[in-house]
Amino acid sequence: MSKVRVAGFSLSIDGFGAGPEQSMQDPLGKRGAEMFQWFFHTRTFRAMQGKDDGSQGIDEDYAARGMANFGAFILGRNMFGPIRGDWPDESWKGWWGPNPPYHAPTFILTHYPRDPLVMEGGTTFHFIPGGIEDALEKAKAAAGGKDVKVGGGVSTVRQYLQAGLIDEVHFAISPVVLGKGEAMFTGIDLPALGFRVAEHVATEHATHIVLAK
Repeated sequence: MSKVRVAGFSLSIDGFGAGPEQSMQDPLGKRGAEMFQWFFHTRTFRAMQGKDDGSQGIDEDYAARGMANFGAFILGRNMFGPIRGDWPDESWKGWWGPNPPYHAPTFILTHYPRDPLVMEGGTTFHFIPGGIEDALEKAKAAAGGKDVKVGGGVSTVRQYLQAGLIDEVHFAISPVVLGKGEAMFTGIDLPALGFRVAEHVATEHATHIVLAK
């Protein structure tokens, strides 16, 4: 059965999913990349860089699961790029170069419409001004029975959690304290939303927590 999942989402110990002051130089916010050390050494990440090396083990298992069986993706506007407001033109095509890692229809939440953007490798970015439920309806239709991944950022995941639209969440909690940034859990009551801890396992680089209903 198709699920709506958050997977491979990195958090700091103090609950931040991104550092402050996102920019071209710091797409994950200042110090945000420190939360992804569990991911950067895996075979899954290295394959995204065109490499055939990388580590095996628990981190790799969760990294691979974080990209498996998804037929569509949903991203917030800030996950697509640093541009705010109306699109000045259509030159910005994402952080990832000509072949993004999604390889499936990817729906970008935005208040500003834009024509679909076809990229290499099977990724097409669709820009959705109609809100989270409209984006999810379109993503489910495009997913062909596979799961839909809500990829982030923090605001997007929070909106889908608060609306009760997420079935499963995997957080990778890294041994990093950011102090400030984008907080994931403020005002969110996970038990009231029906979540329980279904898995938890620690590695050198992260504690992996899977929450399910």
